[in-house]
Amino acid sequence: MRQFHHVGLPTDEPQSGETYVAATKVWVTDPMAHKYKVEFLRFEPDSPVQGAVRNQPHFAFRVDKLKEAMAGEKVVLGPFEALPGLTVAFVEKDGAVFEFMEFAASSGGAAWGR
Repeated sequence: MRQFHHVGLPTDEPQSGETYVAATKVWVTDPMAHKYKVEFLRFEPDSPVQGAVRNQPHFAFRVDKLKEAMAGEKVVLGPFEALPGLTVAFVEKDGAVFEFMEFAASSGGAAWGR
C-alpha cells in the first residue's frame, strides 16, 4: 500500500511547532496540523542532507513495508528513524523527490501518522 501523506517544503524561516530530527539536523513541522498537509523543513547549516532532498519539495507516502517500497528505486537518503516509531527513506524518480514512511505497529499511528 502507498497512501499519500504530505508535501514537504524546505524553508529558511522558523515555524511554529517545529520538532528536531537529530539524525538529519533538520527542524520539521507536523503536516497533519496543516490544513493542506504541508510539512516545513528547516535545515541546520551543518545538516548532512544535501542535494534534491534539501533543495526541492518532496511528496510523502505512507507504506506498509519500507524495504519493499525502496526496492529498485534510487535511494538518496536513508532509511533512518525520523521520530520514534517512524522510519523513512527518500528516493529520487523522474526529477522529483519522494519520501516513503513506515510506521511501527507499536506506534499506533502517533506523531505524523494520524
